Amino acid sequence: MSLDGVENAPRGYGTLEDRRCHLVIFAPTKLAGAYVIDIERRQDERGYFGRMWCEREMAAHGLSTRVAQTNVAVSLRAGTLRGMHYQREPFAEVKIIRCARGAVYDVIVDLRPASTTYLQCVCVEVTAENGRMLYAPEGCAHAYVTLRDDTELSYSTSQFYAPEAANGVRFNDPAFNIQWPVAVSVISAQDRNWPTFKQ
Repeated sequence: MSLDGVENAPRGYGTLEDRRCHLVIFAPTKLAGAYVIDIERRQDERGYFGRMWCEREMAAHGLSTRVAQTNVAVSLRAGTLRGMHYQREPFAEVKIIRCARGAVYDVIVDLRPASTTYLQCVCVEVTAENGRMLYAPEGCAHAYVTLRDDTELSYSTSQFYAPEAANGVRFNDPAFNIQWPVAVSVISAQDRNWPTFKQ
């Protein structure tokens, strides 16, 4: 078969033309199943072009390809904290987080008792400039604090929002020992009063 054929392509990819396109870059974090996702940029005098999402590449890495909803949050002031949120089973969800404007310090905490990284956290600076995304698997709580004024964050979820399953844990819970890089100056009453985590 010719080079254009699927049989000669790396597993998870298609034709030669597909392979010429710049790929999504997956970097595993210390949390089981959590990834930092970067785009491989094709740059010229106009700027750059890259691929943010590919169902085939996600599936090749064993990641969820379902997108049920995409949400956007605009925070007017630096130091705004949202989280830590998650949904209980049977509505546990994957989140893929991206910063469209500004910058955030993004955190996920592993709340899966059977996980090898249970109660550990991963923290990533996600900015409009670095184009980085964070893949948070099911069973992890997610939060972020804004590092700049007028920051816009978007995230896709693998499940629909289920108010009856919505839950959270305290952002400053000593069980997680998260070192937030800026003082929290804006936070909702709900997020301030989530309970501390109980094993």
